[in-house]
Amino acid sequence: MGVTSQAIQAAEFDLWIAALAGGSMPLVVVPGGGPFADTVREAHRDMGFSDAAAHKMAILAMEQFGQIILDRDGRFAPARSQQEIGAVLARGKVAVWMPSEMALSAPEIPQSWDVTSDSLAAWLAAQLGAETLLLIKQTDDFSESDDVASLSERSVVDAALPSILPENVALRLAGPRDAAIAAADFASGKLPGTLVALASGRLRRTA
Repeated sequence: MGVTSQAIQAAEFDLWIAALAGGSMPLVVVPGGGPFADTVREAHRDMGFSDAAAHKMAILAMEQFGQIILDRDGRFAPARSQQEIGAVLARGKVAVWMPSEMALSAPEIPQSWDVTSDSLAAWLAAQLGAETLLLIKQTDDFSESDDVASLSERSVVDAALPSILPENVALRLAGPRDAAIAAADFASGKLPGTLVALASGRLRRTA
């Protein structure tokens, strides 16, 4: 099983949607917050409400973006719990995680902007026992020489990911350069993107 975090807003969005919908392996899509999370960030800065409130609002922003994904293809189906995810996958559909039910009741998830859909997808991967986490980014600023710490330092992934990503989950990153060939990869049972190390000096899993 693969968990993929979808944070794309750019021109390749439709390519990724088509690629995910055509995947031949079990997939769970974790929506990014997109422009809805940007609005929460601005309101948090301007109105000065608590980090806890901002955290809850940002998770709801992911659900708003998830509705856009669900609207794009009939193969996507919403899922709020592990049981619902399993049921969606058993029907041969692609699960789109609506995170509020699980994530808001998890005290181990920090309530700060250090946590984005990157870390929430990693947390979900741990809950599901997923083998691979694919993060779809809006940049190609990564390579096989990166590890999760260096990616976090450059803000390619969020600040919390190095501590939340499970050691037994392979991490892949994909960006705009991967979008054109992603459909062929997913259809053949492969995940697109670049496999990166989990931590400096630690061997990567093959995936």
